Amino acid sequence: MKLSKRAQQTPASPIRKLYPLAVKAKKRGVKVYHLNIGQPDLETPVCVKNLCTKFKKNLVYEPSQGIPELISAWEKYYRDLKLPIKEKDIIVTTGGSEAILFALQATTDPYDEVLVFEPFYANYKSYATQSAVKLIPISLKIENNFHLPSKKEIEKKITKKTKVILINSPSNPTGTVYTKKELQDIVDLAKKHHLYIISDEVYNEFVLDYNKKHISLISFPKIRHQLILIDSVSKKFNACGARIGCLVSKHKDIVATALKFAQARLSSPSIEQYALIDIIKKARSYTPKICKEYQKRRNVVYQGLKQIPGTIYRKPEGAFYIIPKLPIDNAEKFCTWLLDKFSHKGYTLMLAPAKDFYATPNKGLKEVRIAYVLNCQELKKAMSILKTAINQYNK
Repeated sequence: MKLSKRAQQTPASPIRKLYPLAVKAKKRGVKVYHLNIGQPDLETPVCVKNLCTKFKKNLVYEPSQGIPELISAWEKYYRDLKLPIKEKDIIVTTGGSEAILFALQATTDPYDEVLVFEPFYANYKSYATQSAVKLIPISLKIENNFHLPSKKEIEKKITKKTKVILINSPSNPTGTVYTKKELQDIVDLAKKHHLYIISDEVYNEFVLDYNKKHISLISFPKIRHQLILIDSVSKKFNACGARIGCLVSKHKDIVATALKFAQARLSSPSIEQYALIDIIKKARSYTPKICKEYQKRRNVVYQGLKQIPGTIYRKPEGAFYIIPKLPIDNAEKFCTWLLDKFSHKGYTLMLAPAKDFYATPNKGLKEVRIAYVLNCQELKKAMSILKTAINQYNK
């Protein structure tokens, strides 16, 4: 008996698929620096942890759209950012992942096409497979810091089957922050061709250059009713395991459809919803400090890459990721070797091969994604180890 095509075509996560090798390395006594996954080492806010441990209510099914207090907190969060979002526009989801699935399934039918800019968050492939839609990639270049091509180049990829443009800024995995001009091009194309935009803005708090800022697509008035905004608490509040996100739309039928999907899964986790209310309301007192920490970490990684001859990279503008092209023959082979064969003074690295962040075959074969989620001291050690490893690997 065969599994479904969906089962066969859903890819393994490039972020996690080398994990068994990391386990074996640790059993050998090797310390592994995990730069493969966006799991920050920063503390989850105390107010979140305290409520999680002191929660005494019965664990009941909460409202499918989210508990009212949390929806109100999300509205305040966006109001503080001066974004025109009301409670009626918000559906609480089980992480940003569920929000993306809801958005895709609300706007597409099987075999429809979704424009995406590669390299992109690798799990978009899985969401597309589960939704039976085809990702149409538009390739970006390291040399241009992974910024968008011209409006004309993007438009060439739009067909009668195109239903959605999926965009992510600040970007995981590149750290790129799109400019107002780039976003305006996307808005213009969506209006011209009657397309939805799914805007993944989960890293909106982390713009690392003082001369740049995050621009939400919902701030463009003429596109609001074609837009679905995706958000999550995972990174901005160091609460990855809480699995709470939200879907936001000014299109009442999109919200109603997302609610039907939410009703089918009953409700998002109770304890986490209650635990996050306070920190979401008080985000402005918390996230700027975290952003400054990521600025420091970004600079450590950037300076470390400067010490590795032959590496091609640009300084990330946001989030906490960078994709460099390393002077090696094959990134997946190198990342496997790091865990299986290599150690330096008892240490090694776990990186994510970048080819799986692309939909186009044979793209990113020498690139890796580095998540700078460790403290600056450990990152300095990790970058030194990377330089040593590349030298040893190439010999």
